Amino acid sequence: MEVHQSSKLATLTEAPVVHYLQQAWEIAAQLRASDIHFEPFENFYRVRLRVDGVLQEITPPPLELKEQIASRIKVLSRLDIAEKRLPQDGRMNLGLKDAQRLNLRVSTLPTLFGEKIVVRILPTDLAKLNLDHLGYGMADKQKLLEAIHKPHGMILVTGPTGSGKSQSLYACLNLLNRAEVNIASVEDPSEIQLPGINQVNVKDRIGLNFATTLRAFLRQDPDILMVGEIRDHETADIVMKASQTGHLVMSTLHTQDAPSALIRLRNMGVATYNLASSISLISAQRLVRRLCVHCRKPISVSAQSLKELGLQLFPDQAAPQHHFHAAQGCSQCYKGYWGRIGLFQVMPITAALQHLILQNASRQELSSQAEKEGVCTLRHAGLLQASMGITSLAEVMAHTDVT
Repeated sequence: MEVHQSSKLATLTEAPVVHYLQQAWEIAAQLRASDIHFEPFENFYRVRLRVDGVLQEITPPPLELKEQIASRIKVLSRLDIAEKRLPQDGRMNLGLKDAQRLNLRVSTLPTLFGEKIVVRILPTDLAKLNLDHLGYGMADKQKLLEAIHKPHGMILVTGPTGSGKSQSLYACLNLLNRAEVNIASVEDPSEIQLPGINQVNVKDRIGLNFATTLRAFLRQDPDILMVGEIRDHETADIVMKASQTGHLVMSTLHTQDAPSALIRLRNMGVATYNLASSISLISAQRLVRRLCVHCRKPISVSAQSLKELGLQLFPDQAAPQHHFHAAQGCSQCYKGYWGRIGLFQVMPITAALQHLILQNASRQELSSQAEKEGVCTLRHAGLLQASMGITSLAEVMAHTDVT
């Protein structure tokens, strides 16, 4: 009898938690959120969604439900509900009312007033994993396609956290994924599950790191390797050698632009002759918000104002005015924006750049040579998108540097 009563009380307690979380998943899916943040504080509980890169609050649950919410999410993602002192990572798949399914990655973190939980919503539509959908222009797309269809060499995608690097790599793998090709990836952790690709998550606590996994991959006759991130000299050394011995290697780095990736690898201790002979192409990228086509408003900006803002792009700088669009806001969007698009700086490693790499050239020298070869900067790419009314000058300035 006591067990029955206890079970009944537990059900009553869990009911509002289940209902609230179901509503949160549905709102997140409706708004195309990329993350959901559940955050306990001393006197209140906050829930925020990241939509198009910007966090916005939704109605929170009562503070007294914070423990039940954390336990419910941990149960769904197969985490240890008794462990509240250490961070944990898990995954779950959920179904919504409209038959839509969510692939979710869960991260817990102990804070002063309870466990903060961030749930990342991962893409499930593999049809959207293509270079056109990500925003690559025709010229940049062609450069990238030529690089990924080479039998060997290294392709690097650079940018800060949240700039869409992984999606670009997955789009490339999606193009290359055929029955006659052996593809393996090691990540921390895998974000998108691609059928036909052997994907491994690193587990540092048991010694399964990037370097260990890469060595194992190379004993299994791979054609293409994807490494989630190059973090140290050991990993860099292995992937460089792999790219020189008949493998196509793709990976990411956290640098501000394409030329900076070469300096970063050099600072890791990678020999210049390995850099020059291994790397085929480096692509830097950012994500900027798309202007809502229903409410964007046209604006004119003088050439002098552009120059003062460091936004010198157009060859016809003599023109007194340039035409752009600005965000306004309507019922169809969030503060004038809807969705995001990539900005790209795609830099093939040409013979001239190889020569500069061997000479230990500075970032400025590498950038200057790339510009001579027609490689645009991220700001240049952003201004082109702004001039077509796709994004705003404010977004370009917020996400790109002058240099």
